[in-house]
Amino acid sequence: TPEGPVIAVDDVSFKVKPGEFLSVIGPSGCGKSTLFNVIGGLLSQHQGVVSVAGETINGPHKSIGMVFQEASLFPHLSVQGNLDYGLKRAAGATSRATLDAAVELLGIGALLTRKPDALSGGERQRVAIARALAVGPRLLLMDEPLAALDAARRQEILPFLDRLHRELTMPVVYITHAIGEVMRLADH
Repeated sequence: TPEGPVIAVDDVSFKVKPGEFLSVIGPSGCGKSTLFNVIGGLLSQHQGVVSVAGETINGPHKSIGMVFQEASLFPHLSVQGNLDYGLKRAAGATSRATLDAAVELLGIGALLTRKPDALSGGERQRVAIARALAVGPRLLLMDEPLAALDAARRQEILPFLDRLHRELTMPVVYITHAIGEVMRLADH
């Protein structure tokens, strides 16, 4: 702007250890999604430094798995096709094993042949999470993944997020405006 730069997020610094679940909470418009975009490499104009497992990240990077508010699945592909698309960013048999483990962890094995329009909102989000995990990321970044779901679908997916937290060793940064999700899921 003519008056100077607009600062959406200022003086944010944190570390998340392996296996920790960090929630960033605040009202709409406070900068949560901007922070998500900075960490995920989707916002290129920032003065901060993002480091994952000691590696400085500049731009989108396969070491960060991202889950958005909307599942953003390809409607013309089956669930398996959407998951395989996620594998294109990863390399080798380790990624297939990681994806197979994510399918089991998130309870979506029975959905693999279905198209996204035949899934509930909670099922679509579980597929989106599995796709993010397919790359074998070192950090899972989630931006209000339950915000687009009704109360019943939120209750359907929360046990899977609990399990994800218990069983994965990667750190999770979970952005939300819902205090109930923070109370249930977050370490910090």
